[in-house]
Amino acid sequence: MSERTTTVARNTATEQTSGGGHSQEPHLARALGNRHIQLLAIGGAIGTGLFMGSGKTISLAGPSVIFVYMLIGFMLFFVMRAMGEILLSNLNYKSFSDFAGDLLGPWAGFFTGWSYWFFWVVTGVADIVAIAGYVDKLAPGTPLWIPALITPVVLILLNLPTVKAFGEAEFWFAIIKVVAILALIATGVVMIATNFTSPNGAVASLANVWNDGGMFPHGMFGFILGFQIAIFAFAGIELVGTAAAETKDPEKNLPRAINSIPIRVLLFYVGALVVIMAVNPWRSIDAASSPFIGMFTLAGLGIAAVVINLVVLTSAASSANSGIYSTSRMVYGLAQDGNAPKAFGKLSVRKVPQNALLFSCIFLLAGLVLLYSGDSVIGAFTVVTSVASVLTMFVWSMILISYIVFRRRRPELHAVSAFKMPGGAFMPYVVLAFFVFMLVALAQAEDTRLALVVAPLWFLILGAAWYFNRKSPLQQARIEEWKAVTAAGKVTSTDKTAALS
Repeated sequence: MSERTTTVARNTATEQTSGGGHSQEPHLARALGNRHIQLLAIGGAIGTGLFMGSGKTISLAGPSVIFVYMLIGFMLFFVMRAMGEILLSNLNYKSFSDFAGDLLGPWAGFFTGWSYWFFWVVTGVADIVAIAGYVDKLAPGTPLWIPALITPVVLILLNLPTVKAFGEAEFWFAIIKVVAILALIATGVVMIATNFTSPNGAVASLANVWNDGGMFPHGMFGFILGFQIAIFAFAGIELVGTAAAETKDPEKNLPRAINSIPIRVLLFYVGALVVIMAVNPWRSIDAASSPFIGMFTLAGLGIAAVVINLVVLTSAASSANSGIYSTSRMVYGLAQDGNAPKAFGKLSVRKVPQNALLFSCIFLLAGLVLLYSGDSVIGAFTVVTSVASVLTMFVWSMILISYIVFRRRRPELHAVSAFKMPGGAFMPYVVLAFFVFMLVALAQAEDTRLALVVAPLWFLILGAAWYFNRKSPLQQARIEEWKAVTAAGKVTSTDKTAALS
C-alpha cells in the first residue's frame, strides 16, 4: 500500500475518532518540537536510578551490571516500538492509556492510567528523597524538610506555563545530564590512558572491570540481584508516549526518539559504568553513594565533584519535573474519559491541565514522611524505587498486551504501518516473560520484596475504585459499546481504517 494511502487511512481514523465525545473540548497544544521530544526521550532514559542507584547495583552484581543494563535496554526497546506503532496508527490517542482502553476495554484504560499516575507520584517521592540527600551533601546540616517542600513548588512553577515552557525546561535539564555523563566518560578515559593510581594503590585500567572475580563475581544470583535497582533507572523511558498529544509532527519525531534508545543505552549506561569500574575497582565503590561523584572526587577534581553533585540534584529534579508533567496529562486524559473527577479534565487558558497538575503535586509531600521514617536516604530510595519498578512494569506490560490485541484486531492498520515493531509476532511474549523474571529478582532481597506487597494492595484499591466507577452511566455506555463491538466482530470508529484499506 502506498505511503499516501497509509496517510489518508490514518487521518480518516483520526477524524472519525475525534468525532466522538471530545470533539468540542479544548485540546492540548502540539507545541513540543523535535529537539524537545528528542531530549525528553534522553531525559527519560537517563533517570535518577543511574546516578544514585548504580552504586548499589554494582555492589550487588559486580561487572555483570553492564549486561544487566544492556539486557533491560534491549527489552524496553521493543516496548517502545510497540507503543510507537500503536500511537502512530491513530493520532487521536493522547497516550498509551487511551489505546489500552480502546483495545482491551475501558477497565484497561482506568487501570493503566491510574497505575501510571501512581508510578510517577512514587517516583517523584523517590526523586525528592534523592534531592534532599544531595542538598545534605552540598550543604551539610540543612533540614531535610526544606528541599522536600521547595521542590514541589518549583515543579508547579515550571509546569503551569505553556507546555512549551515545560519542554524548554526539560530540554536544558537533559542537556546538563548528557554533558555530565560525557564529561565523566572523557575524564575516565584520560585517567585510564595516564595509568592514574588511586590512594588505595589501584591503577586505572580496563582490566579492573574483569580481573577481580571475572564478569560474574557473585555468580548468577548476584547477576539477578542487579536487576532490582537497575530496572528503575529506565523508568520514564516511555515518557514520549505521554507527550504524543503535544508533539509536533509525531509521525517523524516519535520514531526518531524511539530508534535512538539503543545508542543511548550503550553510551550513557554501559559507557559510563565501564569507565567507572575501570578507574575505581568495583569492590571499592560505595553502594550508599553516587559512583559518578566518587569518580570525580577520586580524580582530585574537588570543584568538579561539587558540580556533579549539582548535576545529579538537577537530574532528580528533571525526573520529578517529567513525572509531574506525565501525571497531570494522564489524569487529564482519565477525566476526559470519565475515570477521574471532571475538574481534572479542564485546561487553563494556556492549554495546561492545571487542576490535575496541582492534584499530583500535593502527593509529593509524602517524601517528607519517608525522609523522617527511614534509617538512611539510600534505604528510603531503594524501598520507593522498588514499588515504582513494579508499577512501571505493569504499565509496560499493558502496552505489550495492547499491541498483541492490536495486531489481532486491526491487522490492516498493522499492515500499513511505517513503524512496525521488529519481531512483533513473538517479542511481546519474550519481553512479558522477562518482566516475570524481574518480579522474581525483586523477591530476592528484603528491601525490594516490600514492593511485591505494596503493589497488590494498590491494585486491590484500584479494583474497588473501578467497581464503583464502572456503574456510572458514562462508563456503562462505554462498556456496553465495547462489548457489543467486540462480540459482534464489528469495527470501532478507529477500526474503520481497515475498510478504507
